[in-house]
Amino acid sequence: MNIVITEKASKILTEKINDHQGHLKLKYDTEGCGCVVSGVPILWYVEKPDEVDDIEIETNFRPILVEKSKMVFLDEELKIDYSLDSNTFRLVSPAQIINGRMGFKLYPEE
Repeated sequence: MNIVITEKASKILTEKINDHQGHLKLKYDTEGCGCVVSGVPILWYVEKPDEVDDIEIETNFRPILVEKSKMVFLDEELKIDYSLDSNTFRLVSPAQIINGRMGFKLYPEE
């Protein structure tokens, strides 16, 4: 898997993360979606990786955690961008917009 984080997204992430210690994670969130195949990707900043399911992917910005069991729902080539119009992150691939209004959570409850 190859993940590129744009300069705009890197700048906003740096501001949001500030001096917090932890790991950036691309979470496939299924909360309230009804079933595991109906999730949406969201960015989380977590204190520590899930030792069982998280794998670390190198990016041009900083490593990002991805849930190994949910990688099937993501494309091989991904780009994380930031939209100034909607003030949200965007997850896109060459084939599709995966989440055009992707949120960010700092230390969410799991």
